[in-house]
Amino acid sequence: MVNPSSGTARLGARRADSTSRAAVKPAVILHPSGQAVGFRELDSAANRLARYLRRRGVEAGATVAILMENNRHIHAAAWAARRSGLYYTLLNTHLTAGEVAYIIDDCGAAAVLASGGQRSVCEQLKALLPRGLPEVALLADDELEGWRRYPDCVANETGAPLDEPGVGQLLQYSAGSTGRPKGIRRPLPAAGAAPSSLSTPVFRELGIGPDSVYLSPAPTYHTAPAMWTMAAQEVGATTVVMERFDAEEALRCIDAYGVTHAQFVPTMFVRMLRLPDAVKRTYDLSSLKRVIHAAAPCPVEIKRQMIDWWGPIIDEYYGSSEGAGISFIRAEDWLRRPGSVGKPILGVPHILDDDGREIAAGEVGDVFFEGGYDFDYLNDPEKTAAARSPQGWVTVGDVGYLDHDGYLFLTDRRHNMILSGGVNIYPQEAEHVLVGHPAVVDAAVFGVPDHDLGQSVMAVVELVDFSAASDGLAQELLAWVGARLSHQKCPRAIAFEKHLPRTDAGKLYKRTLVERYGG
Repeated sequence: MVNPSSGTARLGARRADSTSRAAVKPAVILHPSGQAVGFRELDSAANRLARYLRRRGVEAGATVAILMENNRHIHAAAWAARRSGLYYTLLNTHLTAGEVAYIIDDCGAAAVLASGGQRSVCEQLKALLPRGLPEVALLADDELEGWRRYPDCVANETGAPLDEPGVGQLLQYSAGSTGRPKGIRRPLPAAGAAPSSLSTPVFRELGIGPDSVYLSPAPTYHTAPAMWTMAAQEVGATTVVMERFDAEEALRCIDAYGVTHAQFVPTMFVRMLRLPDAVKRTYDLSSLKRVIHAAAPCPVEIKRQMIDWWGPIIDEYYGSSEGAGISFIRAEDWLRRPGSVGKPILGVPHILDDDGREIAAGEVGDVFFEGGYDFDYLNDPEKTAAARSPQGWVTVGDVGYLDHDGYLFLTDRRHNMILSGGVNIYPQEAEHVLVGHPAVVDAAVFGVPDHDLGQSVMAVVELVDFSAASDGLAQELLAWVGARLSHQKCPRAIAFEKHLPRTDAGKLYKRTLVERYGG
């Protein structure tokens, strides 16, 4: 982490309670509660916890499971694990107790750190874990039998740096949208290696530095929010972390804190765009320098509307928790190649057909990368092997193509493909058209059983105003898609849901909808 005296945060003149903040530069500001953690406080808290874990026998190479919402403790916990040479697994706070127990057991966690807000899950873990709770079980700001109270239990530890620090690594679990989540593990640096930077190739492209204010609107338990907030802290930038995403509150954050950089997912863009014009005009967004998005493909029309609103500062990257490869495209370049996710900045992309042969530019196939980060799927050598081509290239299941200039375009996920009447249909195209309708916030398109065609195309839509749902609007939306896509790609039926089952990081759980409407 950085020197805590590396400057004063540029938090905007209109931040109402700026004078009441500690004089030390904030490393983290939670919104809307306004809680702030200074760099000096964060550094000391991480060191005390790191010393406690080491004293309790949690050795380098072990794993710490962290079950916390966006709060004042989560970054100290992650930094403590990283500088102790530990793997740290950030658990989704929406999981059931059984799902949490599965991950803790699967990663063999030697310690678990949770928050009082997760008490109901914590109460059940002892009975659900095959080997019971780890010996080190800490609960922040609450009391529970079998758990020690954090941070009280580390109060007697010194905040000085470890004498022999290690270099830990995030052990992220997949969303589990197509089965049980899998741990994505990268090798730890060799003993004695110099601490490596958390900065990623994309992070460096954005120019985030000590004078930056970085907005993270998503839960920190997701890969990008975890990595990027810590990378921002590492270079001395203040991170503004939303305790829960809300479209208007995101605009309020940018205005109030003078946010210079931010990362969003496309569904957040849609929700901000659907705000009334009067609300959008209320906030000053002029502090923004660069905005980045990823996690799911962004409909071309939605991105155009965002660029019209915020200017050509909205960049995009394509990657995965596995780190198989990364591509990046700046807004200015995207305007010349709408729909592209850019050129590679980590690894070399290859497009392969169903027989594993590399195909020509413009042809659609499975996206593989050569030369990305090394990883394996924890406790699953078969899945690890299945992700690799005979050449050793890696795929995470995306389908797309390269144009003649080497720009990558994504078509969809392989497992989302619909086979209707012998035709392969990738539903992403219809989803993007539906989201372009002003009444729509989100859309999911998938195949349902059909006696004649094998599968027919079905759409489920989330509206700006659910009370507007009607047969008439369904017909209007079918006509909207029909005017823009060929007949075979169009949904045959549309249903309405108040909320689609999408994660905070933008991933859509289509399996839930397929079971509901395809059964």
